[in-house]
Amino acid sequence: MMEKDTGKLLKELGRCENFKSFYEENEGALIRENLAKLLEELFEKKGLKKSRVVRESELSEVYAYQIFSGLRIPERKKLLSLAVAMGLEFEELQGLLRCAGYPPLYVKRPFDCIFLYGLMKKMSILEINELLYQYGQETLK
Repeated sequence: MMEKDTGKLLKELGRCENFKSFYEENEGALIRENLAKLLEELFEKKGLKKSRVVRESELSEVYAYQIFSGLRIPERKKLLSLAVAMGLEFEELQGLLRCAGYPPLYVKRPFDCIFLYGLMKKMSILEINELLYQYGQETLK
């Protein structure tokens, strides 16, 4: 099945008379991944150790492992911290945000712009936080 973009799905949803038929027709286009599973796939794909990611993310160990096991859905900023520690690329991060139910990063938003710069330049959490603070934005922590 060819994947439909969000705009097309939204238009179809607005025009549909019967939700059941819409849902059955478009079930394959709906996001079904769970965050813990996606994180596990990214760890495997990138050959990462959870202990290193936890340390570099500056999250509490208990909290991070609850995220990894699926017991918690992290706040958006905590997920961004994990993404930095994991060395995720832009598209991987956008997929992670979508999977967790958060809006994607948008370069025209000051916080997102600064964060993306830090991500692209492979900055640490500390460096990104310093840059966010310098420009009057909330930090990741």
